[in-house]
Amino acid sequence: SGDEAIQIARKEQPNVILMDVVMPGMSGYQTTRKLSRDQATQKIPVIFVSIKSNETDRVWGMRQGAAAYVTKPVNPDSLLTAISDAIAA
Repeated sequence: SGDEAIQIARKEQPNVILMDVVMPGMSGYQTTRKLSRDQATQKIPVIFVSIKSNETDRVWGMRQGAAAYVTKPVNPDSLLTAISDAIAA
């Protein structure tokens, strides 16, 4: 859930977060927006990995603070590139 993701991110401070859009409770968009506005987590890059593949979904995800948006089924090379780019930024 989004609430659990926020709690874990604050505690664990991961190098990157892979986030789905559709989640129980708050959406991945809402969760990413909260993470990007929280001083404790705003520097952790979030990468959406979602079945939602419309351009509007991608744009909205990026506006919420995501570093990248990868669609399912995931191309492993695209995901690894997105992770590398997000960590390097």
